[in-house]
Amino acid sequence: MRKLSLSLLLCLLALSIFSQDTSSRRSIKADKKEARRQKLNNLMRQAEEGVLVYHKQSVFGIQGRTNGYGFFYEMGRMKSNRKTTLYRVDFTEIKHPKENKVQNTSNGFIFFNNPFIYGKLNNFYQLTFGFGQQHILGQKGNKNGVAVSGSYMGGLSLGLLRPYYLEVVDPVSGDPKVIKYSQADSAVFLGPTIIGGGGLGKGWGEIKVKPGLFAKTSLRFDYGRFNETVSAIEVGLSGEWYTQKIPIVARQDDKQFYFQAYIALLFGRRK
Repeated sequence: MRKLSLSLLLCLLALSIFSQDTSSRRSIKADKKEARRQKLNNLMRQAEEGVLVYHKQSVFGIQGRTNGYGFFYEMGRMKSNRKTTLYRVDFTEIKHPKENKVQNTSNGFIFFNNPFIYGKLNNFYQLTFGFGQQHILGQKGNKNGVAVSGSYMGGLSLGLLRPYYLEVVDPVSGDPKVIKYSQADSAVFLGPTIIGGGGLGKGWGEIKVKPGLFAKTSLRFDYGRFNETVSAIEVGLSGEWYTQKIPIVARQDDKQFYFQAYIALLFGRRK
């Protein structure tokens, strides 16, 4: 009889502990569910008020620069309500201020020959890989407002030099030929017998890489109405320094450091 009573007591004790454990787990789940609901409601309220809230964003952009143009891709991960970590890749082309596109009209027809840039030695492209921070300076206040943020970034810059080709008259045979600049052909390349440009397909297999570093700072004005989309304008300053001077145009001073202002149009998505 004692054994039976002890067994019943143990069973009741086990059932009581199991019931308490189940109730505790249900309470924890309910608390977590309520916390998630409150967090979601808070995010929705902030979005309604124009506050930029997200986990990550993907942004594409096109930019016009004081010395060229380009495009970029940027990924951002929000760390706090006002700070976002940025990762960005830019591809741009720098134009020398002395570049002047002309057309050979010696044959009386302006459309028969490709236009060319006299004295141009190389097309100069930049591929940059950057890391930085974006800080929100002012929220929208409402959906129709504008959020203002500032950012800074730095990283690796790869200068890509593609030889520039011209179609010229061979001084020996009198036949047309396509050449790039060299010491041997410098007199012809810079001479009066240029027919026209060598075409966009030339020189891609001869690209030379010049490593360097870059830094930039900018202000971004986000005017998008919906929090899930990025619609913004960015204005900023950037500078690139290379380990060697970059030859772009003949008979001009080659530079290692390039400094420019830019304006960009951005579009993308947030999650």
